[in-house]
Amino acid sequence: MGTKKFQESYLDMLLLKLLSQKDMYGYEIIQEIRERSSELFSLKAGTLYPLLHLLEREGYLVTYDGLADRGAVRKYYRITEEGRKALDGRTEDWKRYSGALNAILEG
Repeated sequence: MGTKKFQESYLDMLLLKLLSQKDMYGYEIIQEIRERSSELFSLKAGTLYPLLHLLEREGYLVTYDGLADRGAVRKYYRITEEGRKALDGRTEDWKRYSGALNAILEG
């Protein structure tokens, strides 16, 4: 698997996971990923938005306008039922993949 494909495969899983917990707008997603990963993942808008648009085209996300904390209108992303199914499948794939890697690295 190429580096770009590998990166997309885990980033879309992380985005779906975050959005399965609550609806968020773009900058909020960037902050949440940075904080939860102890700054290991620091997404740029130019990386995030194309992935969000792809997930939306695939039917995994829908968008709506909502008010952020300070009253500004933001575009929020919400996971769909199809997105939840995709998240479940990708999570299982990741567990198998990372388990195999760990078995080799620790072996």
